[in-house]
Amino acid sequence: MESFKKSKASFARYASKRMGNGNIVLIGMMGSGKTTIGKSLANHLGKQFFDSDHEIQVRTGVKIPVIFEIEGEAGFRKRESEVLRDLSKKNNIVLATGGGAILSQENRSLLKQSGTVVYLRASINDLHRRTRYDKNRPLLQTQNLHQKLTELFTQRDCLYLETAHVIVDSGKQGVRYLVQKLINKLVSYKSNFSGINNSMQTITVEFTPSSEKRSYPIHIGHNILQHAEHIVSCLPQKRVAIVSNTTVAPLYLNMLRLALEKYDVICISIILPDGEVHKNWETLNLIHDALLKNHCERNTTILALGGGVIGDLTGFAAATYLRGVPFIQIPTTLLAQVDSSVGGKTGINHPLGKNMIGAFYQPRMVLADSATLNTLPDRELRAGLAEIIKYGLIRDPSFFEWLEQKMPRLLARDPIILNEAIRRSCENKAEIVAADEKEKGVRALLNLGHTFGHAIENGMGYGVWLHGEAVAAGTVLAAELSRSMKLISEADVMRIRKIFVQAGLPVDAPKFAPEKYLELMLLDKKVEAGKSRFILLNRIGEAVMRSDIPPALLLEVLTTWATHE
Repeated sequence: MESFKKSKASFARYASKRMGNGNIVLIGMMGSGKTTIGKSLANHLGKQFFDSDHEIQVRTGVKIPVIFEIEGEAGFRKRESEVLRDLSKKNNIVLATGGGAILSQENRSLLKQSGTVVYLRASINDLHRRTRYDKNRPLLQTQNLHQKLTELFTQRDCLYLETAHVIVDSGKQGVRYLVQKLINKLVSYKSNFSGINNSMQTITVEFTPSSEKRSYPIHIGHNILQHAEHIVSCLPQKRVAIVSNTTVAPLYLNMLRLALEKYDVICISIILPDGEVHKNWETLNLIHDALLKNHCERNTTILALGGGVIGDLTGFAAATYLRGVPFIQIPTTLLAQVDSSVGGKTGINHPLGKNMIGAFYQPRMVLADSATLNTLPDRELRAGLAEIIKYGLIRDPSFFEWLEQKMPRLLARDPIILNEAIRRSCENKAEIVAADEKEKGVRALLNLGHTFGHAIENGMGYGVWLHGEAVAAGTVLAAELSRSMKLISEADVMRIRKIFVQAGLPVDAPKFAPEKYLELMLLDKKVEAGKSRFILLNRIGEAVMRSDIPPALLLEVLTTWATHE
């Protein structure tokens, strides 16, 4: 028994050292064990324990049911938010929150910023067993408790999952076991993430000849969105307009706004509809309208918070509003982080072609937070991998080999591997962009697969295929054309097909008539003197632009390989 106590104390010291002085925030349904587990956890780690419901009762001098009776749920939620704001300023605490604390987007952002958030998840049956005799929970005073818990769980579970860094099943196990399990998970989380959280890699896009005003940093890291000092350092005035969309804004806009407001930055929000179909003049004018109505000046910086569509629209708006205002890219999709946010290409689509109207306009900074990829749908994550694979194919064969080995971990969203893939992709693009800003030479090689890919997007209708999906199938067509030109081997083509299959991307193009492909490809920006120019492969790791493609050979490749139904 003595040795057990010593080993327990030793582990507690080890865990406390690994956890540091940061806060731990417990969220979950009523009855999930937040208070009981929180007290024990705080004791193990030498932290101070707080319960937000208890703090509300101390401040008001009455119990929670009385507050609900007098002020209603809205009044209680207001008091809850005030208490959470105060408690979040403390350090080295374990905080147990009320079950409905996460209903507020502001609360969710605040909790994520204030410490490591743990979701104690329990089944509805376990929650029912623990709360059926509890008279101090106003929302559960109903004749059909099981049905009420089901309704609340359905409403809140997705919000708990969105907010949490760590998830622990708090089922039927004892408190000692659960605390041990939770500490193990927290130590593992810190081991995997704290090095990432505390280390931000920066790449600089250095134009030739170099100019401090035109060169800019690309910051890459995990959970760096909330560290607004990097953004503030680039602002000519403490006023910004944040452009986002209806999908990304509920997830990250409030977090960004709160982080900026800590530095007294005034924020204007512009929320656009989501989707490639909205990348047009009408949506661009929504940005212009909002900027004009809010009297934004030449020193008001526009922040693009979202994927490639938001980045392209915002950049074009910045290039054209008042003939040019500063803007910052904060990409939240993998494709945008490794491609569209870097290099200054901005623009909108036209019914006759993709990205046909726009401008080269460089951002002041790019901030790529890989933590935002946690909420990215699997399909969009895979689409981003197409652009990452492209860098290996056109100029970095060792990176291509690395991707072949690491693809399962990329698909599993391993943050260390994701950050490395983003870094190496951005390094490759930064070097190309710095040497050829306006795409008059080597930068065109970045369009491997895009001549076919843009034809696919246009022919299918924008948004039916994601950009990365079209690029994947287009790259395979480019590889088949390269093989037909006797530039690469059949083995190389199979290797290229295999990595896209690994990534879960399409390798067969839609079955249009070859004449339709040829017509759509004439709308490509690389067309010169009415002649299509293609990016082909001399080998894996070396791309080349060719305009000497025999028409019969191109027609044969399209007829043979554009077979996807």
